[in-house]
Amino acid sequence: MSVPDRMDERLRALGLVEAQRMAEALFAAAAARGLVAPGRSEREVGDRIGDLARELFGTSARLPGPIVRSGPHTLLPYGPETPDRVIGEDDVVVAELGSVLAVSEAGFASTLVVGEDPDRQRLALDLPKVFAACREALLADARLTGGRLHAELRALAAAAGWTVAGWHCGHLVGADPSAGAWDARPDAYICPENDRPLRRTVEGGWQAHWVLEIHLVDGLRGFGGSYKRLLDLV
Repeated sequence: MSVPDRMDERLRALGLVEAQRMAEALFAAAAARGLVAPGRSEREVGDRIGDLARELFGTSARLPGPIVRSGPHTLLPYGPETPDRVIGEDDVVVAELGSVLAVSEAGFASTLVVGEDPDRQRLALDLPKVFAACREALLADARLTGGRLHAELRALAAAAGWTVAGWHCGHLVGADPSAGAWDARPDAYICPENDRPLRRTVEGGWQAHWVLEIHLVDGLRGFGGSYKRLLDLV
């Protein structure tokens, strides 16, 4: 396999950024149209967002599920199905939109608060602040490892009064899909065991790109929030 040239790299990066832009537009449109509302179930809201994606982007849009979690379900990692739940009057809702286009590997999640609960409102505000601080840490240190960024995130979360959920806080994306099972290795995740710099090339000569997955929780109050975006691409 030939080493990708600058044009290959640029096109791949543009594809990832465009997929994230579409996911952001979808989330904003769903919020503006009031699709996330008390009395609606998680699955109903997910179906409505899926319909909106098809309206905005056409039949090529896809949304892997489950894409909506609320209340105590926001404490859980993504993956296994959970029982459906009706969104309450004072609640927190996480929308995991994944890749809006099937050809992209970009990830996306955002948190929306229903009601005026100050703790939930504070969480929604803290998530993008913590993300921005992590991005600044990467930009400031070209040799920053996955393990050190994971520790930085935990420190930022603790200072804000939250706990980081899960064993990792992000993963490698955009690698050559034919490169093999790269995602089974610690150096493909932002986790304590990753002692390699995040800024590096991966299999096939591609530049490594990362999705940062921030999952902050308050176990005592029984809710959490997520914020997932491309870390090194804007």
